Amino acid sequence: MPGARIAPSVLSADLGHLAEQVAAVEAAGADWFHVDVMDAHFVPNLSFGVPVVSAVRRATRGLVDVHLMIEAPERWAAAYVDAGADLVTVHAEATPHVHRALAAVRDAGAKVGLALNPLTPLAMLEDALGELDLALVMSVDPGFGGQRFLSSALRRLERLRTLRDAGTSHALLQVDGGIDVSTAGAARLAGADVLVAGSAVFGSADPAAAFTALRRAVADAT
Repeated sequence: MPGARIAPSVLSADLGHLAEQVAAVEAAGADWFHVDVMDAHFVPNLSFGVPVVSAVRRATRGLVDVHLMIEAPERWAAAYVDAGADLVTVHAEATPHVHRALAAVRDAGAKVGLALNPLTPLAMLEDALGELDLALVMSVDPGFGGQRFLSSALRRLERLRTLRDAGTSHALLQVDGGIDVSTAGAARLAGADVLVAGSAVFGSADPAAAFTALRRAVADAT
C-alpha cells in the first residue's frame, strides 16, 4: 500500500443517504471504508450492526473495514465477514480470549485487526503483531464520534512503528479518533498507514471535498 489511506467512517454518515454519500467519497478517491459497530456494553453507545455492513458492501467496491467495539467479538466475527467485511478489527480489552477472537476472524475469511484503547499498554500488541494485518491505535476513548484527538496517540504510533519495523510483521498501523486536517499530518508522520475520519468527512456539507482536503493534508506531511 503506497503512501497512506484515509478511511471514511460511516458512523457520521447520513444513513438515509448512505449509498449516495459513500459513492460521492469513493468518486473522490476513497477505497477504504470504516464501519464502527458498538453494542452499548463494551462502549457506552449503540450504533449499527450486520445490515449496515451489508449496505456499505453493496455501495462500494472498496475495502470494508469493520471495527467491532463489542464484547466477546469472537461470537460475531463470522456474521460480519458474511455481511461483506474484508477486514475485522477486535479490541484487546473486549475478550479474555484475544487469540481465539483473531482466529475466528481469520477462519471466517477476513483480514485481522487488533485495537487498543488510549491507556491500554502497547505490550498487548507486541506478541500479536506477527499475526495481524492491522494494528489500531485509538486516539480517543471509543464510543462516540466527533471527539478531540489525544496527542498521546502520536507517541504510541511511533513506538508501535518501531516495534513493527524491528520485527517481521507487515501489519498496517491505523489511527482512529479526532482525525481532521489539523491532526492528520502529525498522525501520518508518527507512523499511521490508515487514518480513520468520520465527522471530518461525513459531518461536512461536502464529504467529497472534505475527503480531498484530508488526503492533501496527509500528502503534505510526507
